[in-house]
Amino acid sequence: MSTQTTQTLGVTSPLSLAFPKPQDEKLTKELVECLERYDMFDTKEGQEHRLLVLGKLNELVRRWIYQISIEKGKTETEAKEVGGNIFTFGSYRLGVHGKGADIDTLLVAPRHVDRSDFFSSFIEVLLKEKVVSNVRPIPDAFVPVIKLEFEGIEMDLLFARLAQPFVSEKLDLLDVSLLKNLDPKCVRSLNGCRVTDAILSLVPNQESFRYALRAIKLWAKNRGIYSNVLGYLGGVSWAILVARTSQLYPNAVASTIVQKFFFVFERWDWRTPVLLKKMDEDVLNLNHPVWDPRINPSDASHLMPIITPAYPQQNSTFNVTVSTRSIMIKEFKRGLEVCEDIVAGKKGWDDLFESLAFFTLYKHYIVICAKASSAEQLKKWSGLVESKIRILVSKLEINGSIELAHVHPESFGAIPSDSMEHLRRWFIGLEFKKSDGEVLNLTLTYEIQMFTNAVMNSGPMMSSSELMEGTYVEVKHVKRKELPNYLPSTVLPSVKKRKSQLNISTSKMNDNIGNVQSRGELDDESSVKIEPIPCKRSGSQLEDESSAKRLKQQDSGSGDSQNDTSTLQSKLIRNEDSEGSLNNGFAGASFSDSGSVVHVVSNDSFVMTSPDGEEGGVVNEQPLVTQGQDAASIVITQMLDSKSLPDGKQSTESGQANNQCPSSSSQQSLCSEPVKDLVAARKPEHETTLEQDKESRVSDVDCKEKRKPGQRLAELTDTSKLTPVAPVKKTLIQLNLKST
Repeated sequence: MSTQTTQTLGVTSPLSLAFPKPQDEKLTKELVECLERYDMFDTKEGQEHRLLVLGKLNELVRRWIYQISIEKGKTETEAKEVGGNIFTFGSYRLGVHGKGADIDTLLVAPRHVDRSDFFSSFIEVLLKEKVVSNVRPIPDAFVPVIKLEFEGIEMDLLFARLAQPFVSEKLDLLDVSLLKNLDPKCVRSLNGCRVTDAILSLVPNQESFRYALRAIKLWAKNRGIYSNVLGYLGGVSWAILVARTSQLYPNAVASTIVQKFFFVFERWDWRTPVLLKKMDEDVLNLNHPVWDPRINPSDASHLMPIITPAYPQQNSTFNVTVSTRSIMIKEFKRGLEVCEDIVAGKKGWDDLFESLAFFTLYKHYIVICAKASSAEQLKKWSGLVESKIRILVSKLEINGSIELAHVHPESFGAIPSDSMEHLRRWFIGLEFKKSDGEVLNLTLTYEIQMFTNAVMNSGPMMSSSELMEGTYVEVKHVKRKELPNYLPSTVLPSVKKRKSQLNISTSKMNDNIGNVQSRGELDDESSVKIEPIPCKRSGSQLEDESSAKRLKQQDSGSGDSQNDTSTLQSKLIRNEDSEGSLNNGFAGASFSDSGSVVHVVSNDSFVMTSPDGEEGGVVNEQPLVTQGQDAASIVITQMLDSKSLPDGKQSTESGQANNQCPSSSSQQSLCSEPVKDLVAARKPEHETTLEQDKESRVSDVDCKEKRKPGQRLAELTDTSKLTPVAPVKKTLIQLNLKST
C-alpha cells in the first residue's frame, strides 16, 4: 500500500526516512476500513458519473466559446481553434472527495472572451440545458463564481481569461507566465488550480497522502474545526499541513502520517509559517501581492500562517482568531494522545473520529439567528451573516471577562416551535475567566453592536436591494438548559446538567444580551433584531439626531441619576491624541465615585445600576454625550463590597495569547535558513496581547487601511455611506466568579 522513496521535498530535510513496519501496514489497513464505514470514498458508479458530467460541461463550454468567437468577428476556422477548457481543483482534483461532494471547476477562456460574457450569455446557455438547475451567479464575490447543479452534482464554476489568443488542451496552469497581464480576479480564480497542482507535485507519495488527508478531513469535521470562514482551517489548509507531514516522513504510510501530523503540529511554533517550498521570487515582475511580513506589517500579526505553495503565495488562514487557534491546538493534543493509544492497541480509529459534544461543554452560549422571507433569500443572507461571525468572536476575545469564544462551524435550521421557516442558527460557547470571589457585571453590548454594524454595512448588503427587505439577524444569550428551544431534538436528545465552575446569578432584567430592532423599537424578547432599512441621511445627520435623542432621554431621567451622571462626567480624565479626538484609551479603565464603580467599556454609552445595593438591577440607561467628540461608554455598577475596587483609574491588561507553542530543538530544525528571516519579521507571541492581535488584524467593518495609534475607526470610514443601525440595548450579566 506504500511506495518507498528517498526523494527530499520541502524547505527542510526529512525528520525520518524509516520505512513502514508490518504494524504500520496493519494500522493503515484498519484506517482505510474505518474511512469506508464513514463513507469517505465515492463509489465506482459515482466516479464515472462525475467524469461524464465534466465531459458534458466541457463540451458545453466549447460550443459557447465558439459562438462568442463568431459573434466577435472570428472566422469559423479560428473559432474552432481558440480552445477553452474546464479544469478541476479542490478535493476532487486532490482525489479525496466523497459521496455527494461538489466539484470545484475553472473555465479558462482565450483573451477575447470577457467575464461579462461569462455572467451573461453563458448563463443563458446554462438555463437552456434541462440537466442544469439551481443556477446562482455571484459576480460580486471576492472570487466571482457561478453555482449550479449539473445532473444532480453541485458545482462551483470560476472563470479566468488568459492573455493569449487560444487555450491549449495541454495547458500547464503552474506556468507562472500565464499570470501576465491578468486582472486580480483572474489571478485569484487561477490560484485554486495552481495551488492544488502544486500540492500534489510536492508530496513524495500521493497514495499515502490521500488516505491521510481523508482521515484528517473527517477528524476535523467531526471535531468542529473545519471552516475557513469561521476562523478554523479550510480544505486547502488541511491539505498543506498533511502534505508538510508527508514531506517530513517521506516513506511513511497513511497511519504513520496521521500520527505524525498530530505530533508535529501539536508542538509547532506558530511564529514559523508552514511552507511546502521556498517562496517563489517574482522573476517576471508581475507585482502581485504575496504574503511577506518583511514587506507587509499586517502579515506579521497572522496567528497561524499556512502559506500556499504557488505564486502569488497567500496565507490560507487569515481568518484564524485567538480562540479558534487555541481550540485547534487542544484538538491537536487530543489527536496525538488518541493516536498513541491506537498504536498501543488501547483504542481504535473510531475513537479519533468521535464527534465533539459541543453543546455540553459550556454553560452559556451566544445564539446568532439569520432569518429571511424565502429559501432563496436565506441562502444569500445566511452566507453574509456567517462571513461576519468571526468579527463577533474577535470582539468577544478582547472582553476582559471572557477566556474563550468557541464558535460551532455547523449551522442549524428551523425547529417545529419556530414561527418562521427560513432561518439558520449558529452557536458560540462562552468560557469566562476565573477569579476568587470577584463580582462582575458583564455587558456584551459593544461586541454585538460591532457585529451587527459589520453585517449591515457590508458591501453585499449595501449593494443588494434583495437583502434590504425581509431579512434580519437575532443575537441572544442563552443558558445550556435552554438549548432545546433552539436546536433540533436529534442534536440534543438530552442536555445533561453539569456542575459549572462558574456560579452566575443573573437578575431577570439582565438575563439576556439585549433586544433592539433596526427602527429602534424595543420588544419583550431578549435578542438583537436588525432589519435593513434604506436611509439616505448622512452620517452627520444621524449623529445629530442620535445626540438629540440621547439628550432627551437624559432630560426625562430622574434627578438623582442626572446628578450622578454630571458628577461622574466631570471626574473623567480625558485621553486625547494630538489632533484632539478621543481615542480608545478609556476602554478598560475604571473609576469610583461615592461607592459606585465606573468601568469604561467602549465609545458608546453607559448603563447605571441601582444605587441601593441591588445586584445588577438596571435603573437608568443614559448615553454620555460630549460636544464635538465621541464619549466613552461607562458601566456604573453598585458592588456589594465597595472596596473590591480601589478608587482612581485602573488599567485592565489583556492576557497574552493563549496556547503559545514552545520552541524545542526538534521544532527549530523545521525552520530552515530561507524561513528564518520570515520568522524574525513576525512578533514573538509573548510580546503580543489579545487586544494588539485584534487591532492589527481586522477592523470593525472590514476596513483595510492600517489604523494609526490613537486613530479612531470613524476617521477611516466614510460614515455617509453606512446604513444606520439601531444601538443595541445596554444590559448586564452579573457574574460571581469563583475559581475551583
